[in-house]
Amino acid sequence: MEIITTRAWAVRDEPVDGATASALLRDYYTEIVGRYHRRPAEPAEVDAVLAEESSDDLRPPTGLFLVGRYGGEPAGCVGLRFADLPVAEITRVYVRPSARRRGGGAQLLDAVEAAALAYGVTTVRLDTRHDLVEARALYARQGYHEVAPFSVSPYAEHWFEKRLRG
Repeated sequence: MEIITTRAWAVRDEPVDGATASALLRDYYTEIVGRYHRRPAEPAEVDAVLAEESSDDLRPPTGLFLVGRYGGEPAGCVGLRFADLPVAEITRVYVRPSARRRGGGAQLLDAVEAAALAYGVTTVRLDTRHDLVEARALYARQGYHEVAPFSVSPYAEHWFEKRLRG
């Protein structure tokens, strides 16, 4: 199902276990593991976090996974987890460096919010780390506001929420 299409971006749901999703998730974790350690991520570290932070629940009926294509090429992703409806968790928000500063982050969030509404979600939440300043700025621009902690991940340092309007 195509969710959002602009002149440059197209966002649609894709299988989280497909080749495109797997490549995007590997890129996502390579970047955030490297930023966390302040050095390039080792392949074994990325393999470990991919196994530890399973994305298997990002498929119906427990969630969904969206891929953003920029100029037809896979360029970003976002997941949605239906853990406690009508509240859902946004996760795995990522835009490849080659496609950044082209509106992809906003397109991915708009698309996942539209999909969430279609599933009856009224509130979306997400968490992020302190060092991911670009992500925090994106969430603020998109209308997310910081809230009290709602998760216990050792990597969560900021928690955000947005009420959706249908």
